[in-house]
Amino acid sequence: MLLVTGATGNIGRDLVRELDAKGADVRILVRDPARAAGLPTRAERAVGDLDDPATLPAAFKGADRLFLLTPGIGTAQAANAAAAARDAGIRHIVLLSSTNVLGDPMPAMGRWHHEREEAVRASGVPVTILRPGGFMLNALEWLPTIREGGYVLDPVGPGRFAPIDTADIAAVAAAVLTEDGHEGEAYALTGDELLTVADQVAVLSRAIGRDLSVREVRTPEEAVRARFPAGAPPALAEALVEGFALMRADTAGFRTDTVQRLIGRAPRTFADWCARNAAAFQDDPGA
Repeated sequence: MLLVTGATGNIGRDLVRELDAKGADVRILVRDPARAAGLPTRAERAVGDLDDPATLPAAFKGADRLFLLTPGIGTAQAANAAAAARDAGIRHIVLLSSTNVLGDPMPAMGRWHHEREEAVRASGVPVTILRPGGFMLNALEWLPTIREGGYVLDPVGPGRFAPIDTADIAAVAAAVLTEDGHEGEAYALTGDELLTVADQVAVLSRAIGRDLSVREVRTPEEAVRARFPAGAPPALAEALVEGFALMRADTAGFRTDTVQRLIGRAPRTFADWCARNAAAFQDDPGA
């Protein structure tokens, strides 16, 4: 039995479908079963909350492997899940982390993920760590300024990175959860294209048939708004500003071939992602 946390999120939904297609026995941990309505009916539902350790033993009982995804900047959920996995006899944890832990020196965004990694390792349960870079779906956060004035705020200028489709992260996770030999490994996952924000905006413009402009951010507050249009807690905002400065300085970019090696095909391109998500950029709820 494979237990999946974060199953109603972007990565988790694709992962549950990938595992279901493989014929795996899947249990999903949810706080609200209604949110899992669109997931495969064959997947078993278990109600629990990673913030409440008392709800976890029943949900974890009988599971062999765990996919662990915890949101935000806290570490308590990862520690609670790791302890529950150890007590339940789970024999393999696949943890979603971030390439930010590879920074030297490690940025604030990486330190939170590193603390989660250490909490899971401390459980003694064999672990595989998936460290994706920036997500293609972060482009959805451009929607407010696109709708406001047809432009995208750019906090990184000449900086390049290789965004990854969350569907590819799910495909890797499904492979690691259903194959042996990945215990103790840490995999850095990226897309295959090194792009600036301006490059991405050009691809998106072609996909939606609309000219979009790029405007470099003028203040730290605008940089945060580029990633979190509704704002972010102070600690997260500071980490974002730091991260954007590091990305701006990295004009070469970081790219791996890990997705290709693990699932036997090239990562999806940003153009693929834009084609699949074009409707989101064309629908204006205020129209």
